[in-house]
Amino acid sequence: MNRMPRAAVIGGSLIGLTTGLVLRDLGCEVDVYERSRVPLEGRGVGIVLHPATVRYLLENRLLDLAAVSTSAAVHRYLARDGSVLAEEARRHHFTGYNTLYGTLLTAFGRERYHLGCEATAIEQDEGRVRVTFASGDRVDADLLVAADGVSSFARRAMIPDVRPRYGGYVGWRGVVAEQDLTAETLAALDDALTYFAGPGTHALTYPIPSYDGTVDPGRRLMNLVWYRNVPEGSPLADLLTDRSGRQREVSLPPGAVREEHLADFRDTARATLPPAIAEVALRAAEPFLQVMIDVEVSRMAFGRVCLAGDAAFSVRPHAAAATAKGADDVWALAEALREAAGDVPAALRAWEPARLELGRALLARTRDLGEGAQFRGDWVPGDPSLTFGLREPGDSADMRVS
Repeated sequence: MNRMPRAAVIGGSLIGLTTGLVLRDLGCEVDVYERSRVPLEGRGVGIVLHPATVRYLLENRLLDLAAVSTSAAVHRYLARDGSVLAEEARRHHFTGYNTLYGTLLTAFGRERYHLGCEATAIEQDEGRVRVTFASGDRVDADLLVAADGVSSFARRAMIPDVRPRYGGYVGWRGVVAEQDLTAETLAALDDALTYFAGPGTHALTYPIPSYDGTVDPGRRLMNLVWYRNVPEGSPLADLLTDRSGRQREVSLPPGAVREEHLADFRDTARATLPPAIAEVALRAAEPFLQVMIDVEVSRMAFGRVCLAGDAAFSVRPHAAAATAKGADDVWALAEALREAAGDVPAALRAWEPARLELGRALLARTRDLGEGAQFRGDWVPGDPSLTFGLREPGDSADMRVS
């Protein structure tokens, strides 16, 4: 093949849109198919910026990240009584999911961004790959990029024996407007990525833009992530059963957590968290949660089909690098297609080994970080290995956003 391939992308979130943009600029004809019937605004909370995550936006001058991102200059570790155990100068930048999603979608456009398209079958032969959707519609392409996330249909179709592995704990999340916090709490959390680690738990807070994009101190949101151990089996199943009685698989969205679990969340926050972090937990209007799971694959390329981001390796958030990993997969794919002059099978064969290596390394590091905090209890305040990063701790710190 001496032309760039026609590409279909399943999954229309950040990595799917990044795929569409990067491959389109390479010369591919690209369509993105998202199973949700409505745009994905409102999903997620804060995102730690990494150069790979925002590379497309920066290279194409699509967004002034300095105007829509917050930052924290230090890592601060608190004791249970709120005193400071350690403080290290390490700056990170944060933004909101809506900001990135909206900007990427605007850049890609709506004409070839298709909502309500849930993939139900994938077939391929030597010359093309075909995707069938729940509606019965079918599309043919030269390349299928599966960016359909942690519950990836494509992964289940290509390697059905791969199963998520539960890590033994969940991450509770919530946000509070800074103006709703006391002056004492704002001072304790000011300009910091603030950590607390206790027996069988750890929590962190950092400032993120408000829902309207405001980044001015005092008008932002304070983001909370609090990890709590939950035994597998009936305790986890009960926690994941929402207000309507439906048992969810990997997360409960805002408003879905049952009142008895919210009461336990608040009671435990009062009893175990440092005062400033506890206040954020108590004032969060609709805490929600995500199950900590690991997904590891032995393959990411299957003829004309490839898995990108969480569709391949679903990693715990302790390195804040899952979105960066997905974006890095996409940029590497574009380079492989360029070098192979559009020959899809050859490009995917060349692309896959380094992607597997990076995915395994990130998965191992995030698993070790989580188990160190939740089970071994061996986190050391100020340890540089706790710093966010994709390939190594700290490679997302101090990035330039202007």
